[in-house]
Amino acid sequence: MEDINRFFNEKNAVRNDAEIDLSQSGDYLEAVRAFSRITYQSLYVINYQTKSFEYVSDNPLFLCGKTSEEVKQLGYAFYFQHVRPEDLELLVKINKAGFDFYDKIPVTERKKYSISYDFHLVNGKKNEILINHKLTPMFLTESGQVWKALCIVSLSNSTEAGNIVLSKDGSDEVWKYDPDTDEWNKEEKIKLSAREHEILRLYTGGMTISEIAGKLFITADTVKFHRKKLFEKIGVNNIAEAFAYAKANKLL
Repeated sequence: MEDINRFFNEKNAVRNDAEIDLSQSGDYLEAVRAFSRITYQSLYVINYQTKSFEYVSDNPLFLCGKTSEEVKQLGYAFYFQHVRPEDLELLVKINKAGFDFYDKIPVTERKKYSISYDFHLVNGKKNEILINHKLTPMFLTESGQVWKALCIVSLSNSTEAGNIVLSKDGSDEVWKYDPDTDEWNKEEKIKLSAREHEILRLYTGGMTISEIAGKLFITADTVKFHRKKLFEKIGVNNIAEAFAYAKANKLL
């Protein structure tokens, strides 16, 4: 239990006697279950008061050969079984840095923030996958601590662990965390040009370069030029990675 407690920051210690408006949650798990049925992503819910997983969707991407009920029962012990040791230390560091940042946000703004990062999951056969993990608050205590949070797991479009980003809904700014310096650095969100947005949207609709060129009344070479600039802007190598990045960062 001592190791698991490393994931729970004292600044977000939700005691058993914490003041919580219980009516805010209602039967919220029905909505979470409905969402899990229509997404390819894995979902789970953290309860910071009980230090447990309150819900885990049935998706093999995240379960590493276990059932959703088994992962739910394991809670944070799941990470100690299925995350690289070096990535586990990174997760502990992200947890501390994230709550330190969160503690400085006005209570009324806290639900607008989400954090995203990448780490490796390892199954029993020692096969590894790099996943992207997003976390956002669902319900808060009366004093503004996170009571419950929704987590979404999908395949990462990166090549290594890390890539820690805090974003605020409705803001053009993001904060990127550097584990080496233990600092958050503010940056402007990447924005697509109108042409890049059009081309990416048409690509995701299954159109070829020639078809896109005809649709937009431009040459195929012009499509390739904009595609190349798009890849350079967001740091990807192909259209599949571009689409994954655009979805993850709400560019489409």
